[in-house]
Formats: sequence, C-alpha cells, structure tokens
Amino acid sequence: MEDSGTSKDTTPTHVKGKKRGRVVSILFVILLIMAALLWGGYQLFGRLNYVYEYDARVGGTLIIVSSRVSGWVTERAVEQGSEIKKGQLLVQIDSRESTLKVQHYDVKLQGVKAEIDRLAAERSMVERQTNSRHDTQESEYQAAEAATQALKAQRKLAMADFERSQSLLERKIIPRQSYDKANAELQRLEGEVAEALAKQKAASAKLEEVEADRERLKVLDQQLSILLSQKNEYFILKDQQRLDLKDRTIQSIIDGVVDETFVEKGEYVNPGQRLMLIHDPLDIWVDANIKETQIRRVKRGQVVLISVDAYPDKEFKGTVKAIGNTTTGKFALLPNPNPSGNFTKITQRIPVRIAVEQQKIMLRPGMLVEVKIMVDPIALSSFFR
Repeated sequence: MEDSGTSKDTTPTHVKGKKRGRVVSILFVILLIMAALLWGGYQLFGRLNYVYEYDARVGGTLIIVSSRVSGWVTERAVEQGSEIKKGQLLVQIDSRESTLKVQHYDVKLQGVKAEIDRLAAERSMVERQTNSRHDTQESEYQAAEAATQALKAQRKLAMADFERSQSLLERKIIPRQSYDKANAELQRLEGEVAEALAKQKAASAKLEEVEADRERLKVLDQQLSILLSQKNEYFILKDQQRLDLKDRTIQSIIDGVVDETFVEKGEYVNPGQRLMLIHDPLDIWVDANIKETQIRRVKRGQVVLISVDAYPDKEFKGTVKAIGNTTTGKFALLPNPNPSGNFTKITQRIPVRIAVEQQKIMLRPGMLVEVKIMVDPIALSSFFR
C-alpha cells in the first residue's frame, strides 16, 4: 500500500507548460508597457523642454577665389586640402606684359617731367627778363612823363609872358626886342614839349611791348598746365597698370584651408573665372530650419545641444545667435501660395543660426547635424492644445 501522507502532483505536463507560457507573456507585456511608458515619458519630457531639428547643417563662409585679369597661369602654389595663411600665394598669372607696361609709363613720366622742368626754367628766365625790362621801361616812361609835365608848366609861363609882351608891345610900353625874346622862348618850349611828348610816347610803346612779352608767360603757363595734366594721366595709367600687375599675384585673404581647385598650371583664365574655393575652418555655425509652430519658444542666447552624424559619440554645445525674419518658403522658386487656387496647408520653417565653437577642426561646412534647443518648459495643457 502507498503512504497516505505523501501527496503527488497529478497535473498533466502540457497544462503546466501553458501556465508558464501565460506567465511569461504577462511579464513580457508588462515590460513592454513599462518600456513604452518610459519612452513616452522621455519623449514628453523632451518635447516640453527642447525644440528638435533633425535636418540641420554646419555652415561656413566659403570664399570663391576668382581672377580680375586674364592671362596664363604660371603657378598654382596650393593643392586641395592645403592649409593656407593670410597673404600666402595661391595662384600666379603671367605678369611679363603688365611689367613692361609699368616700365613704359615710367619712361613716359620721365619724359614729361623733363619737359616740365625745361618749360619751368624757360618761364623763370622769361619772367626775370620781362620783369627787368618792365621796370626799366616803366622808369623811362615815368621820367619822360615827368619831363613833359615840367616843360608844359614852363610853356604855360612862356605863353603868359608872350601874351603880356604882345599886349605891352601894342601899347608901345616895351620895345620890339622884348616881344621877340618872349616869342622865341615860347617857340623853344613848344619844341621841347613836342620832343618830350614824342619820348613819352616812345617809352609808352616800349612799355606796351614789354607787357606783350609778359603774355608769353601765360602761354608757358598753359603749356605747363597741359604737361601737368598729361603727367597726372600717366600717373593714373601707371597706377592702373600696377594694380593689374598686383592682381596677377593672387594671395589668400584669410587663414584657412583649400576646399577645391578649378585651375591648373598652364591654363588661360579670364576675368571673373573661378580659381579655387577656400574657407576659414574656425568661422563656422549651424543652420537649422525650425517649424513655425515651435519658433515662438526659441530665443536668442538659448543653449543648443548638437549631435553630429559623423561623430555619434560626441556632443557639441552652441547658442542661438540669430532668428530669421522670413520663412524659407519665400525664397522658393515656385510661388507660395499657389496661384492656381489649389491649397494644401504646409507648416513653414524659419531659419535659425546657431553659434558653435570649433573643436579640433572636426566640424566642416555641409555636415548633417541634429540640434536640441533648450527652451523654457511649457505646461502640459499648452502642449496638448
């Protein structure tokens, strides 16, 4: 007989297996629910405290180096990826013809300067000569005029004496001899006055001749003015040619790197032709297009967490630098709204620029990044509206 105190489980094995499977399923569902709650809580917390954008890009000032002159490329001093310094030679364009033109204008300027010096010396000589002659003739004219005035005064007295003698002779108060003497004196003075007037006229003519010679100074001044204008013109042409010569040595205006080159040694380039593309790797930022429904929460100075696709294990920090005043749709090729009458409401985006510090030249323009802007948290009621 079997012992009555010993109990034995008579439950079939398949029933036990079903029970265990049911328990495992319940536990799995509970774990899924807990994971979903955790994930939902994390997403809710993120949406309450952050504004996300997954399609942001690293931006930078890309400088297209172009040529202002035409000519053959005699040297390209850098390669794609080269690090460059401000003032470093990038491309050298053939400068032989431009150098010869500068020398040509130097020779022209030397000729003009020599002619200016010659005319200036001639003018100085003519001025001294005419000034000396003018002073001499002026003195002669003044002396002749003074002599004429003196003789005229004497003639006036002689005329009065003659008239008085004539009156006295008619009344037979004086002898004929006194009358003849007064008449002779008057005639003599008349002759001297006429001679003095002639000398005065001659002196005046010579003075006018000297004045005419002084007009030559004006002619020389005009010639000098023309030469000075020509000299200034040559200076301008020379400076223009020196600028052309300088433009044939193309140097970097920044410390940076060469992104791409478009020209090889021996090629002929034209004005405005692209030669290479450069940028400053320290001058970067992040451009993100934020939905218009979230832009009200974004403000300047807010901290931004940045994750870069190229470095998934590293996080960068930045700050909101600028917020655009126009949506990106205003710059689209197709008009918005559609003038055909068909309307589909699409959430617009507003560009936001984020300042970020470069770290070991890891960030490069064009890289895809994800940004989380730390904004002021909002109430749950506002979130579900």
